[in-house]
Amino acid sequence: MKITIITVGKLKEKYWREAVKEYEKRLSKYANVSLIEVKDEPEPNNASEKDIENIKHKEAERILSKVKPNQHVVTLEINGEAHSSESFAKQYNNWKTQGKSNVVFVIGGSNGIGEDVLKRSNEAISFGKMTYPHQMMKVILLEQLFRVNKILNNESYHK
Repeated sequence: MKITIITVGKLKEKYWREAVKEYEKRLSKYANVSLIEVKDEPEPNNASEKDIENIKHKEAERILSKVKPNQHVVTLEINGEAHSSESFAKQYNNWKTQGKSNVVFVIGGSNGIGEDVLKRSNEAISFGKMTYPHQMMKVILLEQLFRVNKILNNESYHK
């Protein structure tokens, strides 16, 4: 399985970078993992709704420039399909058996995901109705992808 995770913005804090590195290492046993960070667009003070839409549009262009036509795109959205770890493992396995073995996960910027990326998305998943820092979401996604592979390989870890 080839997994690409595209995120808006860089991980600045050392502890997030170390957590990402750890789960990337663990996951590498099961999948080829690529992490891509695209530049976040600066937000002016008191940004209007139009400003926010422009920001999301510019970030969407950067995201889409990294997506290839043959990739299966999964956006992380509050209103996406919620999964348990077991049902996420089943979905992941379905991608593999359906020939969707080149999957891109997109974590948008602080203002969300631009409309053009949403249109390109093949499916949306949710990790709940709460809002998480984007840095933390990257770590949570990597951990869940590691957990999914442990479940699918009947290996201890998931309890």
